[in-house]
Amino acid sequence: MRQVIRDLEESKIREVANAGLGRSDVLAFWFGEGDEVTPDFICQAAIDSLQKGETFYSHNLGLPELRAAIALHLSRLHGTVAPDRIAVTSGGVNALMIAMQALLEAGDEVAIVTPVWPNLTAQPLILGARLKPIPLKPVAGAWTLDLEALLVAVTPATRVLILNAPSNPTGWTLTRDEQQRILDHCRQTGTWILADEVYSQLYYEADPAPGRPKPGAPLRREGRSPSGGAEFSNGCAPSFLDITSSEDRLIVVHSFSKSFLMTGWRLGWLVLPAAITHDVGKLIEFNTSCASVFTQRAAVVALQRAGEITPRVVAHLKTCRDTLVPLLQALPGVELASPAAGMYAFFRLAGFEDSLATAKRLVREAGLGLAPGEAFAPEAQGWLRWCFASKDPQRLVLGVERLRIWLTGQG
Repeated sequence: MRQVIRDLEESKIREVANAGLGRSDVLAFWFGEGDEVTPDFICQAAIDSLQKGETFYSHNLGLPELRAAIALHLSRLHGTVAPDRIAVTSGGVNALMIAMQALLEAGDEVAIVTPVWPNLTAQPLILGARLKPIPLKPVAGAWTLDLEALLVAVTPATRVLILNAPSNPTGWTLTRDEQQRILDHCRQTGTWILADEVYSQLYYEADPAPGRPKPGAPLRREGRSPSGGAEFSNGCAPSFLDITSSEDRLIVVHSFSKSFLMTGWRLGWLVLPAAITHDVGKLIEFNTSCASVFTQRAAVVALQRAGEITPRVVAHLKTCRDTLVPLLQALPGVELASPAAGMYAFFRLAGFEDSLATAKRLVREAGLGLAPGEAFAPEAQGWLRWCFASKDPQRLVLGVERLRIWLTGQG
């Protein structure tokens, strides 16, 4: 066994969840998924595929019709993206690992903005890379980026910059200006940007910028502003796809999990420079061979009917956020800012600095399951992540009441 594998930290989120296994009285908000099942018409597409006997291998890069559907979906949001830039993967996690395998040699420097989902720091370590964390700083509960510190940290020695924005767990989201400055800098240093944009459509800003099309507007041409930025916004969080060319050193990771309610289907995709797509197909062959055909058929239908799914998901998650956040903010000792995107409330409890111990106590003593902040970075010690993706928002109300009663008992 390689020593780097032995040295990997086990998931602290899973450690807390294991403490609550078998307890039906625990309100579980620890994992990054909701409790709403995949829409029936998506499931039916998979059933239809299976009944047709589509139980065989597909192309390494995915079914041509799915790659075309993904390209069309992205083109509506961000400007023209060609199908030859798309690689279908067996989940977003697989997409990330494939991207890192494509880019990293042992010993390479990888800069990453933290706190962040622990898979994003574990994968480079598995490949023998060296991590250079760039910590966000909490200001009145909102985690913020020191852009100048990031630009100093990313040098010609930095092979890859990993950015998860909108962020799991903090909800931090890059601005368009920040993206442009990062892109300009990485073009100068020759650094690849690996952008995990899985949460980009779970975005709660009220409206697109004035005069710009709303989500679902007709497909637009690839128009660029004099600064190189896209001429339009779209209601999503800012994406690097809005401001880059197809030749930039950029890989964007997406997933069907969050905005299509398909976490268990394990289907994602990569947006790549076309020049490396064929080689990425080879990596997929030697990892998983391909995604299953019946899940890809379901994904085609999900994209065709995205207007019936994602806007409803986003509206419901906004209701959940707006239910949970004010209740938490009203509790004594809670530091929390309302996230602009994502599906998590990330908050600090004054006086409870050991987040893992606190999370375990909450399971044991309050029947409340949250993720410990230290699972995402050392600087998030004392913070807790609450996934607010709940089909019934009253579960969130009940969870806050359990936390309130528990906190009262600590006095």
